[in-house]
Amino acid sequence: MSASHHHSHSDQPHHHDDEERWKHDGVRVIPGDQLDSNVPSTAGMDRKAAINFARAGAQKLWAGTVTIRPDAKTGAHHHGHLESVIYVVKGRARMRWGERLQFTAEAGPGDFIFVPPYVPHQEINASPDQVLECVLVRSDGEAVAINLDIEPVEKPETVLWIDPVHRHPDETR
Repeated sequence: MSASHHHSHSDQPHHHDDEERWKHDGVRVIPGDQLDSNVPSTAGMDRKAAINFARAGAQKLWAGTVTIRPDAKTGAHHHGHLESVIYVVKGRARMRWGERLQFTAEAGPGDFIFVPPYVPHQEINASPDQVLECVLVRSDGEAVAINLDIEPVEKPETVLWIDPVHRHPDETR
């Protein structure tokens, strides 16, 4: 940032009320060992809330962690009208999605996964011996997890993401 904005105490009157408001309604740090496990869950995963309305006053998002045991998978579910972003911290995530979970893709540490609203999906720990640890962010403070009874296809189709913005010039898709 090239422009800087400095306000000295002489620029405007000092308001003790503003200071108190910012002290308690400003930035919040939620320690990782104080996350809330009392959130809607899906079989096979351990979700914990870090940021939501109740804990931090967040109006438009929910954030927390997801842990999946080695070689485990969640039940099929969707999150209603919410958009979700999953960031893989440790391990190997395999996502399945679609009406019959007929599509699949994998993600590793440092990768992001986007799940649009109402998309039936399943998270799978692709590792037989390492825990899958992820950070999860949703587009609303409301915790929505709708479990589905889906009979998945036996062999899902692998789908590779193609960047629509930085697509290679030789690609015709």
